[in-house]
Amino acid sequence: MDDDDRLLWDRARAGDAAAFGDLYARHARPVYTFCYWRTGDAALAEDLSAAVFLEVWAARGRTELTEASLLPWLLGVAHNLVRNQWRSNRRRRAALARLPPLRDSPDHGDDVAERVDAQRRMATVRRACERLPERELAVLQLCAWMGLSPPDAATALGIPVGTVHSRLSRARARLRSEIGEDGAREAAGRRGHEPDDGAAPSRPALGGTR
Repeated sequence: MDDDDRLLWDRARAGDAAAFGDLYARHARPVYTFCYWRTGDAALAEDLSAAVFLEVWAARGRTELTEASLLPWLLGVAHNLVRNQWRSNRRRRAALARLPPLRDSPDHGDDVAERVDAQRRMATVRRACERLPERELAVLQLCAWMGLSPPDAATALGIPVGTVHSRLSRARARLRSEIGEDGAREAAGRRGHEPDDGAAPSRPALGGTR
């Protein structure tokens, strides 16, 4: 399947929205999963996933695909968008901290409850990794959780492959020190695990973006 990405990308670069839609259908789930694990927020992950594909579509005319798969580049864009989101959130939290707290408005809908439960379960795993430096966490998520090879993770992050290996090794060592060998295997062995609370984001309307 990945061998066809370059063919589809060449067609997309020529303005073929249907070819880009095929790439979206192929890679939307792992992009969404990556954004979900990085943010812990299903709705935000959907927004960021859509933004990833819109950004890549906008860059199609000036970017050639040299890898067999588009996914490393997509995850690299996702990584940058999540990092920018964190910076925006820090500024927003600082502003909100100066305001009086709002009264909670409980919502008893089943779908809301299921989403909250799923996010709480996910947060349990994420807390095991919260003390990792952001650079090590990004490598851990790409390699251990998303299943990218170290060379593909290096492509996604724009760093040497040797740096990927060293950051991954340090991340696993820190996890062993913090939560023990069994906990480290759980936190660093999430490959193939996807969020429990939502399907892949809906396919955007690409036909009008030629």
